[in-house]
Amino acid sequence: ETFEMLIRQAENYTSILFCNTYRNMAVEAATAVQEFFTDVGLFVFGIDISTEELVNRFFDTLFPLVYNHLINPGLTDISLEYSECIRMSQRDISPFGNVPKVVMGQMGRSLLSTRTFLQALNLGIEVINTTDHLQFSKDCSRALLRMQYCPHCQGMTLSKPCMGYCLNVIRGCLANMAEIDLHWRRYIQSLEELSSTMHGTYDIEHVLLNFHSLVNDALTHASINGPKVTEQVNKICGHPVREPTLSPGYSDQNKDNQRMKMSARDNEETLANRRKEFMKSLRLYKTFYGGLADQLCINELAAADGLACWNGEDVVKRYFFTL
Repeated sequence: ETFEMLIRQAENYTSILFCNTYRNMAVEAATAVQEFFTDVGLFVFGIDISTEELVNRFFDTLFPLVYNHLINPGLTDISLEYSECIRMSQRDISPFGNVPKVVMGQMGRSLLSTRTFLQALNLGIEVINTTDHLQFSKDCSRALLRMQYCPHCQGMTLSKPCMGYCLNVIRGCLANMAEIDLHWRRYIQSLEELSSTMHGTYDIEHVLLNFHSLVNDALTHASINGPKVTEQVNKICGHPVREPTLSPGYSDQNKDNQRMKMSARDNEETLANRRKEFMKSLRLYKTFYGGLADQLCINELAAADGLACWNGEDVVKRYFFTL
């Protein structure tokens, strides 16, 4: 849910950019923006999509809008065939400079590390769910019965098993759990290492929330190089129909006082901070499976030190382990 909210927020930031700065193409650009962030979400949650292709597809779709509304706002009656030609020429003409390549690099690194992190979390959930319910062997059941209830038959209903006795029984019952311990430790260590690398261009929060800024850089580059871009388009697609227009372009759009505003972010609620807090709490359970028997006996099952306890045969003051 956190990642979904982040993607929606980045989409809103990009939509706000068009509504505030490039209003004359905002409605048409909305579909391209929505499709781009839908693809981002699909990739993060495991669908096999090329990050390069989803970035290219976004700028391909954007180019005809930028060409018609920003570079040549006087163009009208543009046929679908001509718009398609403009769209297909984007990768050859490079009207947005190196911005698409920058976006590809950032998206590729941050989305892949994020998807890996989410897949790792899901793996952890599977391990926890799988070990949540255990089927004890008959030997284990007998040992538990003897440890917990045999003293009741002798009228000692308040006695608890001795610590050493409890550990022997519970460790035997949880032998399969102990086998998970080493893998679980390595799993958390790997998760920590992955989390520690998720900063800068590997931090999806930084990359997504800065995406609208890169889009603005791309559109500015196209506007500045408008004559050159037009010349290249004309060579590839021919000359379109031109008619007079009353709109001078987009220069007055920035003077509009009624603008959509981006919501301020609480530094404590950043994804990086939440991830660090999560890893900090998870680190406490690094020895969970290896120390489960100890935790059960110490906290719940066994008698406290110094108290009389059940050793499997009688109530004693001290438990001696014998083979």
